[in-house]
Amino acid sequence: MLSSAGLKIDVVPADINEEVIKKTYDGLLAEDLAHVLAREKAASVSTIAEDALVIGADQILECGDRLYDKPVGDDGVRAHLISLRGQTHRLISSACVIKTGEMLWHKTEIAKLTMRNFDDSYMEYYIQEAGREVQSSVGAYRMESMGIQLFERIEGDYFVILGLPLLSLLDFLRKQKILIS
Repeated sequence: MLSSAGLKIDVVPADINEEVIKKTYDGLLAEDLAHVLAREKAASVSTIAEDALVIGADQILECGDRLYDKPVGDDGVRAHLISLRGQTHRLISSACVIKTGEMLWHKTEIAKLTMRNFDDSYMEYYIQEAGREVQSSVGAYRMESMGIQLFERIEGDYFVILGLPLLSLLDFLRKQKILIS
């Protein structure tokens, strides 16, 4: 997304254990947990990328009182889809910018998505056609491909759904004179 928006970036994976962080912060609101994960990712990379602006981001899927992790295998995708179909869930995307250990900016935005109540035969078709790539998405779908067919209603920013409050981030970067206004 950032490269497509015209930013020159280096991608550096954060060396954090998300499961440990989730257990440490158990009981936080989903919005706060997404922020903590984004902050920890950026802080981790900031220790090795001195003087660089480091962008950390994370996304949480919440349906009812359950937080979802990425599905594992076709059975995981199936379980996600069964529990989400016919339901409205929230995608909470959080990002922050850290430089030399100091947080300069952060933003958390939410999108609401309602899955249609598809039948089991469509679900099996979807799992077959969508392939393994949906296992890397917390909701077992990718909006930018056939995952869009799972939905009857979407409220929120497209980029938030993809995992980053991009418009807010670009606004921050323009205000910092990192991007041309």
